[in-house]
Amino acid sequence: MRSNAANYDLIAPPSLEAVLAVLASEPGSYTVLAGGTEIMVALGAGRLSARRLISIQHLRELRFLSASDDTLILGAGTTFTDIRRDAILASEFPLLVQAASWTGSIANQNRGTLGGNIVNGSPAADSPPALLAYEAELTLLSSRGTRVVPYTDFHLGYKRTILAPDELLYSIALKRSYQGYKTYSRKVGTRKAQAISKVAIAALARVEEGRITDVRIGAASLQDRPARMTATEQAVLGQAITADTMQRAREAVLAESHPIDDIRSTARYRGQVAANLVEEFLRSLQTDPR
Repeated sequence: MRSNAANYDLIAPPSLEAVLAVLASEPGSYTVLAGGTEIMVALGAGRLSARRLISIQHLRELRFLSASDDTLILGAGTTFTDIRRDAILASEFPLLVQAASWTGSIANQNRGTLGGNIVNGSPAADSPPALLAYEAELTLLSSRGTRVVPYTDFHLGYKRTILAPDELLYSIALKRSYQGYKTYSRKVGTRKAQAISKVAIAALARVEEGRITDVRIGAASLQDRPARMTATEQAVLGQAITADTMQRAREAVLAESHPIDDIRSTARYRGQVAANLVEEFLRSLQTDPR
């Protein structure tokens, strides 16, 4: 049954300051609407429980990309189309650009925002694995002030985050320090795009004299939240890329993955495919000339 829009309240304060003031005055009373690509699906399906919505989609203060010598900062309102079109991101952060191209249709990419994708907290979301691999930092904003947190600390469980009821995600910072790294991304789903991932991996590594000297692996749909595969990273760090290393990596992936059975796939399938993807990533480090 579709929802009746008359049962919902929507406000759109004219500035970021005004939005924060509303959130501070009634903490937890409003659900924030950014691009609305998730909320409108829930509304149309009759399963949107939040009755009071506050729109931030129109706030230019949240839609920006700013580059310094060592950092690129994306406003939380940056759309996936903005990400796909940015030259610095394309050159230095290809994992994020690839993830943006996977996120829904072109219409969804025009409207959906990076901040919304993060805060929505889906363990199958497209952008979090890349952000985990790049060790993004988040700036959270409220009328009380700001705080900066590592993205790895943001998700607490299924659709649970550290975001306080009066806070907004303001920006996402990426260090411009990945020159010489090799990258890998793969999404396994019913289709390459416009489908929720069964499993997705975003990874990068630096290889020196045949050994892995740095590695970061982000994953979707393997835990109850977007996950950094730290045990798998440790299994290969400092190692030469051999058959033994790949086998240890496969075992580590299976040990630290806790996927679920659902209508899209089974837990067993997800674990085995994730192990295959990590092995494929390691093999690419032997041959990828980048």
